[in-house]
Amino acid sequence: MKRSLTLAMLLSLSLAPFARAANEADYKAAYAAAEAAAKEAAGMRNQWTTTVSTLAAARKAGESGDFDGAVAAAKEAEALAKASVFQATSEKDAWKAMEIR
Repeated sequence: MKRSLTLAMLLSLSLAPFARAANEADYKAAYAAAEAAAKEAAGMRNQWTTTVSTLAAARKAGESGDFDGAVAAAKEAEALAKASVFQATSEKDAWKAMEIR
């Protein structure tokens, strides 16, 4: 049992992808996706303020050369923007159910 567990752990570690540092191209792709999602949310007039500040943090990190931090912030900003879009679309007609009749 112990030997098979060790073998399984070694096999899983050998097949696991190695982590690599983000580069400028990764940052630009993540930032473009986040910016597009933020523009969609702004177009729906439901852009969260946290999205704007997180997107600004991603830009600042990218400009300073911290591409790992910039990619992480851009992905977070994209997730926030997508959540605000989801909120806008799901609550578009939901208020009707809350209306007292």
